[in-house]
Amino acid sequence: MKILIGDDSLTQRVMLEAIVKQWGFEVVLAEDGQQAWDILSGPDAPRLVLLDWEMPGLDGLEVCRRVRAREDQDPPYILLLTARRETADIVTGLDAGANDYIAKPFDNTELHARLRVGARMLDLQRELISAREALEYQAHHDALTGLLNRGAVMQAMAQEMERVKRDGQALQIGLIDVDHFKQINDTHGHPAGDAVLQEMARRIEAILRPYDRVGRYGGEEFLVLVSGEIADAQTLCERLRSEIADQPFVEGQVALRVTVSGGFVPFTSRDTRGANELLASADKLLYEAKEAGRNRILFDQTNGTGDSQSNTETPGARSKQRTAG
Repeated sequence: MKILIGDDSLTQRVMLEAIVKQWGFEVVLAEDGQQAWDILSGPDAPRLVLLDWEMPGLDGLEVCRRVRAREDQDPPYILLLTARRETADIVTGLDAGANDYIAKPFDNTELHARLRVGARMLDLQRELISAREALEYQAHHDALTGLLNRGAVMQAMAQEMERVKRDGQALQIGLIDVDHFKQINDTHGHPAGDAVLQEMARRIEAILRPYDRVGRYGGEEFLVLVSGEIADAQTLCERLRSEIADQPFVEGQVALRVTVSGGFVPFTSRDTRGANELLASADKLLYEAKEAGRNRILFDQTNGTGDSQSNTETPGARSKQRTAG
């Protein structure tokens, strides 16, 4: 673990460096408070800090205050080093943001013990952060596919609709469903079905652009949000439909032929429809795609008015249609 030693005394810095190196720490030195603050403000800053109180310019207390004033999810552990021994001084140091306090002259054994406590606290802090991040990820992502779960993708849809109303850009909202998915489960087993969904998620994410969104809406159905005009979504969806239909899904020794059907509706700043109505329209188009033979994605040509005119397929869907898997 790296440790920052901030002390304006060259003798003290050299002595402390020699001591803590024997304990296995990687040492970074600062000769005054400003240099210590600059190091702590930089990338890959040490998380364990041994800081002298009395330094010219920025003293140890001011460095502590600046560190604690930052919005830091993984703050350093600061051990304040000083000749002051009064209780009021100790309280002042801790109130400034120091985690611990050791008075000069110090015993090497005590310093080692306090640094070990600091290292343990930092390890626990990192474990708690990792556990919290894992819980946050699980709360927003589907366990099987790793995509956004239904709640999270619905929230993303609401955010995108607000963006459209604010910025005036178009949004294409679609539902994509795996054709004859029950047959896959019944013929090859549920593990094969799970593998298909995982590969489906990978292929969808590979085709979509960074600012498009996708989530598992439920079962074998995916909610896709494509920013831009209908032509953008048609191009992306034809690539996706072709990639899925033309490239077998390999599960063990079996190459599965899989196709998808889908329905997309536009949403613009002029649209008065809510999320449920938009999804109902997309679902209706999805059903029409299934009825028309599957392996196709239909688009509602309303220009975001909600007044249906006609539906179009992705280019190439009809000519490349194969018997749905």
